[in-house]
Amino acid sequence: MVMETAILSVPVFSTLCNEAFRLRRAVFVHEQNVPEAEEFDADDLSAHHLVAVTAGEVSGTLRVIYAEEHMKIGRVAVAGQWRGRGIAADMIGRAMELHRDARGNRFYLTAQADKLPLYERFGFVAYGAEFLDGGMPHLAMKNY
Repeated sequence: MVMETAILSVPVFSTLCNEAFRLRRAVFVHEQNVPEAEEFDADDLSAHHLVAVTAGEVSGTLRVIYAEEHMKIGRVAVAGQWRGRGIAADMIGRAMELHRDARGNRFYLTAQADKLPLYERFGFVAYGAEFLDGGMPHLAMKNY
């Protein structure tokens, strides 16, 4: 059975955004052991938040930050039971579609080293040295 996933733009601290924050806490803090103080920050207040809803529940989330030279995609998280169904790719595609005109279609992100192929599908290329973020190896990536 194929389940439809809706990708929605939501205001910060709305009911759906709060559910997305709960999902981020579950994935990053509890599952991946990222310190909670590093997971939530002031950028959440001004970021554009996307939430994936599948079968009536929040299945994924990400945020987009307006930086000076590019749009920064971050905090991409998918609930364990929904992984492997293309939800992260759907959210990234939607984020890029919504914000392509804001900074000349220039997007940046930092990716967990084992997730590079996901972002490469969208034209992102890794650059620079690997670094630790939240205790996990990451690489900076951009599509320009």
